[in-house]
Amino acid sequence: MPLEIERKFLVKNDDWRKLATGVIYRQGYISRTPEKTVRVRVVGSQGYLTIKGKTIGRSRAEFEYLIPGEDAEEMLATLCEKPLIEKTRYKLIQGELIWEIDEFLGENQGLIIAEVELKNENQVIELPAWLGQEVTDDPRYFNANLVTNPYRNWQ
Repeated sequence: MPLEIERKFLVKNDDWRKLATGVIYRQGYISRTPEKTVRVRVVGSQGYLTIKGKTIGRSRAEFEYLIPGEDAEEMLATLCEKPLIEKTRYKLIQGELIWEIDEFLGENQGLIIAEVELKNENQVIELPAWLGQEVTDDPRYFNANLVTNPYRNWQ
């Protein structure tokens, strides 16, 4: 079974920006429960359907499939909860790790989160100097929860 193991951190400065290029992501949720999420995502003209299981520790089952971009756009418009999650995702390779930095737009503007996928839950990693507080275990920062409790409402 495919497994996603990741850690999430707030970003404390812009030192990473000169090393990364960004791509716009739009995503929405068809289902958001603690046991499972079903997400539709559009990156460029490509669509993705992702099903994730319950998070246990830092791990959860993850199944992701390419779907036609037109289908993904239709699902975002008609099946997904609003507001959609909109963000620019930057990828930054440091050593053997690929950091994904999400700069949120729309209802979540002002929030920047970096995440890294791991090979196992106990993998030791070197943290870049531009990282801030770890938020892996804080459900407020889960993309699925940013739909009903957007960052702009936290103030």
